[in-house]
Amino acid sequence: MTPRRARISKSIKRSASRGSVTAETAAMLPALMVVLAAALWAIQAVAVQLECVDAARLAARAAARGEPLEQVRAFTQAATNPNAQVAITRDPELTKVQITVEVRPSWGDSLPAVRVSAAATAATEQ
Repeated sequence: MTPRRARISKSIKRSASRGSVTAETAAMLPALMVVLAAALWAIQAVAVQLECVDAARLAARAAARGEPLEQVRAFTQAATNPNAQVAITRDPELTKVQITVEVRPSWGDSLPAVRVSAAATAATEQ
């Protein structure tokens, strides 16, 4: 093969590969968007989990000090989510708070919810 012919052949191969990169990117883009959406949903669920942990800890301390349970429940729902399920049990030794919230992505109401919960326990004060 002559040097000129080799250059032409190389040029043709290079231009053909340019189109395939564009096609591969176009085919991969929807999958990349799904992975990104799932990652954002996971980050949202972790953020809600951290809110629940903090709220459960504060609620357990407040209930252990003797605050009215309805007031503690209202405070906890205000700190996390109005739809949060809050269970408070107080006995002479321990006060327990359990918070459960269902997390749905704001962009996908038809998707199933992820249930996030947190619990905290504090010694009941006399």
